[in-house]
Amino acid sequence: MNHITNTYVRLVNAFAEMREEERGATAVEYGLIVALIAAVIIGVVATLGTKVSSNFEKVSNGMPA
Repeated sequence: MNHITNTYVRLVNAFAEMREEERGATAVEYGLIVALIAAVIIGVVATLGTKVSSNFEKVSNGMPA
């Protein structure tokens, strides 16, 4: 969890530095935002997918044959 926090802080600092530049590369900024959103979505889907799969297995095992 600490690694995720450090990564988040670095990204926020990078975005802040990019905003200070008048000629900033907006395409790069949008690319980083999209990458961050994709990483969050992948993490959520992986976590929820495992939990949902586990619940389906429990229900399936509880049903009579």
